[in-house]
Amino acid sequence: MAHAQGKYADFEGLRERAVALRRGGHSLRQIRDELKIFNNDILNQLVKGEPPPEWTKRPQAKDDPRERARELRKQGWTYNQIQAELGCSKSSVSLWVRDLPAPERERRTDMTPARRGARRAAEDRAAARAELTDTASNEIGPLTARELFLIGVGLYWSEGAKAKPGTHRRVIFVNSDPNMIKLFLAWLDLLGVAKERRRFSVNIHESADIAKAEAYWAGLVGIEVHDLLKTSLKRHNPRTNRTNTGEGYFGCLRVAVLRSADLHRRIEGWWYGIVGAGSAADLANRT
Repeated sequence: MAHAQGKYADFEGLRERAVALRRGGHSLRQIRDELKIFNNDILNQLVKGEPPPEWTKRPQAKDDPRERARELRKQGWTYNQIQAELGCSKSSVSLWVRDLPAPERERRTDMTPARRGARRAAEDRAAARAELTDTASNEIGPLTARELFLIGVGLYWSEGAKAKPGTHRRVIFVNSDPNMIKLFLAWLDLLGVAKERRRFSVNIHESADIAKAEAYWAGLVGIEVHDLLKTSLKRHNPRTNRTNTGEGYFGCLRVAVLRSADLHRRIEGWWYGIVGAGSAADLANRT
């Protein structure tokens, strides 16, 4: 085998030990630390065919906001009710459940004609807004590699960490929106940033369900909970009226890229290039 050299020469022996650990309920991270195997490709080959232990699997579908939203919609919940329950935006709810039939309108005999008219008007406005969002979403279509590249630069420059004078440059992206995280990771894939250089950690209020949030984010990015770095807890002030609570609150995920000083400088240059191209004198004449 191509990798059967040096410390990996006894590949079959390593595999027997790795399989035994896996069947004993060890996570990939625990096996890595036990056998000192820090090459992810080889580590995955060592346990190939062995299912992960139950405790490392991602949370059930009910913990996924999208699946939970679809479940509630099938039960007859409105957009407003789902939004309030999950703590997400109404546009997200619309995108998640738009293929499901709308719930039947509640018939109330004690409503005056004026109230019934106002209610129908409000529902019509909500439906119109949802339809507008759906139409706009469909207008985007597939993205080219260049389009994703430019979007990623703008995304990072608006949401990512900037270099301050006298500080070390490093690519760090923190966000509470899972779609933003997924887009950022797709951008890193496009740039060829190896997954081994990515580190993830959760930032969340100490009063939240920490374990649930860690499981949610680990499942989203495709790693095991034990692969997350130490969670950063924000102290809860009981006098503060927090709105980011409820079943859909998972805090923020912090994505850091190792050895990324040069990448940070390139991002800065790319952004200035976009600004310069966007403010060119002949911009209005372009097609």
